[in-house]
Amino acid sequence: MGKILCATRGGEDSQRTQQAAIALAQERGDELIFLYVADASFLDRIAAAVVVDVQLELDQMGRFQLALAQEQAAEQGVAAQAAIRHGHLRTELIAAARELGVSLIVLGRPQGKSAVFDEADLEEFAAELEAGTSAEVRVV
Repeated sequence: MGKILCATRGGEDSQRTQQAAIALAQERGDELIFLYVADASFLDRIAAAVVVDVQLELDQMGRFQLALAQEQAAEQGVAAQAAIRHGHLRTELIAAARELGVSLIVLGRPQGKSAVFDEADLEEFAAELEAGTSAEVRVV
């Protein structure tokens, strides 16, 4: 039995990615772990008190999004774990994949204006993940 790591930001755009990860966990009989990376680096030039407040808000939002993803999985008979990390997505996703010993990483394909990556960047990131971990990367 392997482990699937599904990176998620939550929200409507992530639903398709989460559903694909749940389906893969069902068909493969693998464990499922949803990962949310809270990145407050955009606040580097702001007063420290504000940064702490925003980091707490990002954590709460992440926990909520992860709880929704776990609930979705449970409704389909899949017990999913959740993990939250802090920092840059690229760094934290590689570190989490290594630490958790995952066999598959599921990423969502860019959708509309809210996409974190464009298609070319996503393919480059997927290759970076495969090179930096022992996991297969599947873009859905």
